[in-house]
Amino acid sequence: MARDTSPQCKQCRREGQKLFLKGSRCFTDKCAVDRRAYPPGEHGRGRMRQSEYRTQLREKQKARRYYQVLESQFRDYYDRASRQPGVTGENLLRMLECRFDNVLVRLGFAASRRQSRQFIRHGHWLINGRRVDIPSYQVKPDDVITIKPDSPAEPLVREATDLTSGVPAWLQADYDSLSAKVLRHPERSEISAPITEQLIVELYSK
Repeated sequence: MARDTSPQCKQCRREGQKLFLKGSRCFTDKCAVDRRAYPPGEHGRGRMRQSEYRTQLREKQKARRYYQVLESQFRDYYDRASRQPGVTGENLLRMLECRFDNVLVRLGFAASRRQSRQFIRHGHWLINGRRVDIPSYQVKPDDVITIKPDSPAEPLVREATDLTSGVPAWLQADYDSLSAKVLRHPERSEISAPITEQLIVELYSK
């Protein structure tokens, strides 16, 4: 399975804000964005010429890194979103938000998307009683998510729930049984990703 193995703290520094890619570390004073608030590389401290294209490109890269998807995957999501009825940018964010690995993070069952993906690939989670080991699986309304009985990952999952401040209104979580239910698809106002989707639409529309 193809995946991005580049340093995650550098990804946050490149985008100039926290993308919360490393779980609990992002909430400590060890966070690289707090310690070095400039882009990585030899010319990170220098001034960069701003342009419309650069702004749009950076927004697309930020979205791709936030949800931890590769370039070809992200383009495929955009193509599918553009063919759906409604607003293309909102359709794009809704599909990214409904990825199984992202849903586990929103529920608080994983500290980061990388950890969530590992849990899923190792078969620790079930959807409607069946094992799903595909991180990009699109959850649907009324799907019931449960941890595999006697899963060795349970202590790590319970540890991750301590970082959770709240669960989005489109999801319902039970931390005692480590189970959850997808109530509906998210509305745009319920998606907390720090992304301006219109810039991405403008980039791909050229």
